[in-house]
Amino acid sequence: MTKSPEEFPEKVKEVRRQLGISQEELAHALGVSFATINRWENGKTTPFKLAKRQFDNLCSKMVRQGKLDLSEGKD
Repeated sequence: MTKSPEEFPEKVKEVRRQLGISQEELAHALGVSFATINRWENGKTTPFKLAKRQFDNLCSKMVRQGKLDLSEGKD
């Protein structure tokens, strides 16, 4: 889903914004720590394969439910 590692921090922030959830709530949903989400958003680390897959699956589920719009060029 994410095109490049450079875009990942912004995507995480946008997903949280649209879903109206905190870093802590996203961390709980993905089974990672709050600090992990914070590091992703600040571009300090990138997710391991499993965590990335969990994030992508969560995004896909939220898109299907109409709770998330990740289409390009929306404003």
